[in-house]
Amino acid sequence: MMSSRLATLAGAVALAAAQQTGTAPNAMAPSITPLSLALAGYAKVLCSAVFVSGRDPQEAFHNSGYMFVPDDQLSGITYAVDRDQKRVRMTRGSVTRAARFYGDQGCIIQQPDRDGIFFKPVPVKTTLPDAATQPWPMGDAPSSAPPPAGIDPARVQKAVDLAFADPDGLTAAFVVVYKGQIVGERYMPGIAKDTQLESWSMGKSLTATLFALLVKDGLYRIDEPAPVPEWRRPEDPRSAIRIVDLLHMSSGLRFIAGQDPDYTPEEGYPDHALVYTGAIDAFTHSMTRPLQFPPNTEGRYRNSDPLMIGWLIKRAMRMRGEEYLTFPQRALFDRIGIRRQVLETDPYGNFLMTGYDYGTARNWARIGLLYLQDGMWQGERLLPEGWTTFVSTLAPAWKRPVYGGLFWVNGDGAWNVPKTAYLANGAGGQRTFIIPSHDLVVVRMGHYRGERAGMKTLNLALGELIAAVR
Repeated sequence: MMSSRLATLAGAVALAAAQQTGTAPNAMAPSITPLSLALAGYAKVLCSAVFVSGRDPQEAFHNSGYMFVPDDQLSGITYAVDRDQKRVRMTRGSVTRAARFYGDQGCIIQQPDRDGIFFKPVPVKTTLPDAATQPWPMGDAPSSAPPPAGIDPARVQKAVDLAFADPDGLTAAFVVVYKGQIVGERYMPGIAKDTQLESWSMGKSLTATLFALLVKDGLYRIDEPAPVPEWRRPEDPRSAIRIVDLLHMSSGLRFIAGQDPDYTPEEGYPDHALVYTGAIDAFTHSMTRPLQFPPNTEGRYRNSDPLMIGWLIKRAMRMRGEEYLTFPQRALFDRIGIRRQVLETDPYGNFLMTGYDYGTARNWARIGLLYLQDGMWQGERLLPEGWTTFVSTLAPAWKRPVYGGLFWVNGDGAWNVPKTAYLANGAGGQRTFIIPSHDLVVVRMGHYRGERAGMKTLNLALGELIAAVR
């Protein structure tokens, strides 16, 4: 979820909650009060902060997760962390919701009336040797290559300092890669290169990357109709939705989002938030939404479309008879030096890479480097030819020049980088910039509360980095 849009969502949820008494009237939402949904999301984010990221509970309670709760209901919320059961409970008044840690599938919201989930957790193991034994980028040992020429180290250091200049920005990690080498890197106290940090909607770009592997294998073509059986009936208008429309977030599915320009509280609790807080089957929920716009006519930032790409990935694993939950590790991460990236699921075992994903800054730098190298990695083509051009090209149905293929583009020049740059973008100021014109990858990660201040200092840092390239 895009950071500024998540703030809009919080306001929308607050408005919806203010107009609802008892249960949410929207038939698309479960019969749970907005407060219960908000506490569920808050408990999940705090659970992940503690058990995935290793953060202090009090710090994380203050700086992350609260965006799901209307401002007028934040007071009076308490939390309890059970380290033995690896459970977090969030309470306000008589309402309590919980999330539990399930190993390599991270934290998952528990149903209001029962503990447990509806799938069997699976260990995710890397086949790579200890990172200290391999040089960057396949490991974390310093590269034996000489420092790359063509960049001013003093200006790089100034850029790193700028990224951390405002303490209110809560910048947790900043990594600069130039010509394939790390030339700048810094972390806030308590955070290290191995810390799994909340990545939010950068996971949408990861979804595109995983799907690209299947395109390269010939399992899918992006110009074909989405092979969803429920949509393939001739009389169903969703039969016109192509895979490329999903990748462009232009499917036209009616998936209520608080950031929609025509959103009103009467529409009820937004679907866009429900996939995070409702403990529902997010793939089925997305699949069953009706059409609101003809496909490829309206670009809307909605979780339904990347979730449906996620469903296509799961479908492919079932067709192949392969384990879905380990697919990202074996098919991508092990091939580019990533030993651990925590991808959380809903209670039904579907990846929620629209926002519930955790990775290190170096992991994201590796993903950015894969794109900077046009999908090549150490002489091997991993992504299909033309994929990097596709994701970085403006989606035709978007009115503003800001979105491509599950990546954002800098078409409006909002960032102090060339308009040809593109990025993975997540709530709270999570950013991975790919800047081909300057052979740069820049990763900035931080905690949600610092997003506004952190983006100001990030943009200053980006300007300094562009100037640093001679």
